Amino acid sequence: MDAPGEAVAEMSLTEVKFDLEGLFETQYDRIARVIKGVIRDPARAEELAVEVFLKWSRTPEAHGEKAKAWLYRAAVRIGLDELRKNVRRARYEGLLGFALRSPSPHEVLVAKEEEQRVRAVLARMNVREAELVLLRSYGHSYDELAVALDLNPASIGTLLARAQKAFRKEYTRRYGQQ
Repeated sequence: MDAPGEAVAEMSLTEVKFDLEGLFETQYDRIARVIKGVIRDPARAEELAVEVFLKWSRTPEAHGEKAKAWLYRAAVRIGLDELRKNVRRARYEGLLGFALRSPSPHEVLVAKEEEQRVRAVLARMNVREAELVLLRSYGHSYDELAVALDLNPASIGTLLARAQKAFRKEYTRRYGQQ
């Protein structure tokens, strides 16, 4: 053996039992790759790999023969946690950006005009179709639509598709393709 790292690599995990440095040298690259495969950010993956080893060092029941499996499982979990955190952050930043940003007068005018167009189209439609389109746009499920409009739940999909088609047809007839 020409390097101390190679000697450590050949040791079994039971010999590395409480040797954080030895385990780190043999498994760090693999753990970082596992995390990188989940989050697709090499720099952040390296930081999280260090966290995995710190958690391992504080978890005595993970030492010994279970160490390698524990590290991989922890790496996947920490990667998934990071993904979830990033999704939440992006969602809240988007909402915050939208809330903090006040629309320009032109954006307000365009939104108001679009609202008037939608109202005019809904007014020209069959009442049941207009109700379906409107309630669905508010996020109601098919079951909720069936209960609210006293319709057969099995027919909601077909009726909604027809209502949306009627809306598009009337909108296009009045305002053209947009």
